[in-house]
Amino acid sequence: MSAVSPVHAFQPDALGDLDAVGLAEQIRRGHVSVREVTEAAIARAEQVNPRLNAIALRTYDQARAWAEPSPGGATHAQGAFAGVPTFIKDTADLAGFPTQFGSRIFKSAKARRHDPFAAQLLAQGFNVIGKSTLPEYAFNGTTEYQDGTATANPWHTGYSAGGSSGGAAALVAAGVVPIAHGNDGGGSIRIPAAACGLVGLKVSRDRFVNGAVSRYLPLNLVSEGVLTRSVRDTAMFFAEAEKTFYNRRHPRVGLVEGPSTRRLKVGLLLSAAGDVPVDANTQATLLRTARLLEAAGHAVEPIQAGLNKRYVDAFVLYWGLMSFSVARFGRLMFKGSDWDLSQYEGLSLELMHFFQRNWFRMPSALVALHQFKRFNQVHFAPFDAVLSPVVAHASPALGYLSPQRAPEELLPRLTGYVGITPMQNVLGTPAISLPMGMTSTDRRPIGIQLSAQAGDESKLLSLAFELEAQVKFPRIEAP
Repeated sequence: MSAVSPVHAFQPDALGDLDAVGLAEQIRRGHVSVREVTEAAIARAEQVNPRLNAIALRTYDQARAWAEPSPGGATHAQGAFAGVPTFIKDTADLAGFPTQFGSRIFKSAKARRHDPFAAQLLAQGFNVIGKSTLPEYAFNGTTEYQDGTATANPWHTGYSAGGSSGGAAALVAAGVVPIAHGNDGGGSIRIPAAACGLVGLKVSRDRFVNGAVSRYLPLNLVSEGVLTRSVRDTAMFFAEAEKTFYNRRHPRVGLVEGPSTRRLKVGLLLSAAGDVPVDANTQATLLRTARLLEAAGHAVEPIQAGLNKRYVDAFVLYWGLMSFSVARFGRLMFKGSDWDLSQYEGLSLELMHFFQRNWFRMPSALVALHQFKRFNQVHFAPFDAVLSPVVAHASPALGYLSPQRAPEELLPRLTGYVGITPMQNVLGTPAISLPMGMTSTDRRPIGIQLSAQAGDESKLLSLAFELEAQVKFPRIEAP
């Protein structure tokens, strides 16, 4: 494939190249106004979206109105991120707007109230300028659609931005906003973070307020969060989120501001689920990261364990249950009209049919997923953190995981690509994707993953700060 110039909107406007913490500080000091950064973000969105296709819904008018001072001269912006523009993934309700879930099988009604996590995010002072794209019902590891359209990777528009939070990742990487909402039910924050060169932390189960859809799941795999360009943005978001909701099942994270002096025992997992081999660029990045940790005084030991096919099949069957549930009970789960299952996309249909063929295996699959805790106790729990790939290979070309592909081809490709990340969703443990490398030929980002035991987000953030200080994270630059 011929080289393609990166797509980005970084320029000397009110946003500059600041991260969210830096931008909020500029707003607090009065160096830029909420109105100025809002207009800059909208202009940037319109500049790059024709090539990225990352915006599901524009809320510009509401964002502009919110950015205006009240008649008394006071600003509406409150919180640590007061006035910082952002996008919400189109899985979360935003009052007054539809939530389409990337699907064409129904027409969404306007939400009457904010999704619980959207409310937790908005409490930090963010100004939402739109909703970001996702594949249908967040089932895919790429943000592509049955009609051939797709959300493109801003590093190279011939490649995937990942999924399911692909729109959020593309917009943050391209400089439209410094931070955006995502959620993760099998890698949907970490995969697009890896594809687009971002920081993406999937939290412990129930760490944040759960999104409304999670209440329908027999085993909640979905965690809410954000994608960012800096570790400090992710860390600050955590600290601020705890001010509006704190789950007593986990220790407080607090504000992690840098590396810890504590040296850790880190496990090194080299292969993906079912011993799917990782590509050369990913393996080189993983081993280079392990050497950096060792040089900093951490003890790194290989983990001699592979994930068997039973685990993979159980997760796919659970995936299929979710697709079947959308088709069977979607009218009750998602408020809207004009339901037309003939518009259900290829991957969604295959997952649904897979469940229908194997529904009688569901009890044993749920048992297998719960028993995966034993694998964790034996192989992961002895370590403070585990270093692994995020995915088996660098972001694939658009079309590789397209829902247009034949089911017998698509599903093996998808499970081969997404081999590591579902583990933490099943276990309810945290994991962070960090942009630690680039492909050798065409400069596409490669992420590595650090995971830990439930409630140990502070360890991951400390390690992330340490690695960020040693290796400058990639940033899209003008060609």
